[in-house]
Amino acid sequence: MIYFEDLEIGTKASFGRYEVTREEVLEFAGQYDPQPFHLDDEAAAQTHFGRISASGWHTCAMAMRMMVDHMRGAGRASLGSPGLDEIRWLRPVYPGDTLRMETELLSKRLSQSRPGVGLTKTAIRVYNQDDVLVMSQLTNAMMRTRAG
Repeated sequence: MIYFEDLEIGTKASFGRYEVTREEVLEFAGQYDPQPFHLDDEAAAQTHFGRISASGWHTCAMAMRMMVDHMRGAGRASLGSPGLDEIRWLRPVYPGDTLRMETELLSKRLSQSRPGVGLTKTAIRVYNQDDVLVMSQLTNAMMRTRAG
């Protein structure tokens, strides 16, 4: 198990592989972000996207899946997140893209109000198969300490 004390500021990781399918883009958009450029080929062709693109919120969900799979495989003592400081959708994500992630631990500190909990800030970058940066985030997370 990897605990808060095991984390070193500046540590970088590269992981994940998520294949974006048309069916999933349409399903997510239909349920959560039913804007025409996420659902209709003709409507999307009339926008700056040029074709159907994934919702930014869907991109967040795909990144979250890669993150959880990575944490599970690494055995992290994660306690969830109190939120994000920033999300940037920098380029469209299209059906047929394959996404991957890079992370960098920017800071960490012990919680003053919750004994046994450490707080971290991480830069997250999501790239497509052409190494084009499509999304960035600054995230906050809570992790169990060894004593916690």
